[in-house]
Amino acid sequence: MTKPKSKTKIVTRSTPRATRKAKSGTRSATKPSKSAVRADTKQAQIIGLLRTPAGATIASLAAATHWQQHSVRGFLAGVIRKKLGLHLVSETSATGRIYRLMEGKAVAAPVKRNVSGAA
Repeated sequence: MTKPKSKTKIVTRSTPRATRKAKSGTRSATKPSKSAVRADTKQAQIIGLLRTPAGATIASLAAATHWQQHSVRGFLAGVIRKKLGLHLVSETSATGRIYRLMEGKAVAAPVKRNVSGAA
């Protein structure tokens, strides 16, 4: 024997839902620049180590931040190079690969994209 299905109840609201107010177009506070970095962050630690004349290795950056080496590599590629657009240079030496920041912005290579439908 099967039970008959119960009908779904339709609930009506006695009060309408609260809606969000639209934000006004003016802002009173100034927007901080993207290059402003707090001194107590791991990002600031890495940038400080990379700006030294001696530079830094992946191992030293990993030890300073307590990150895995692959996380440091991803941070260098994703944040330092792409997001911040800093000029990161790597050189090989007897102690291993050394990374350092050079003055000026990095020059991005133009990306060639194949647009569908184009010859």
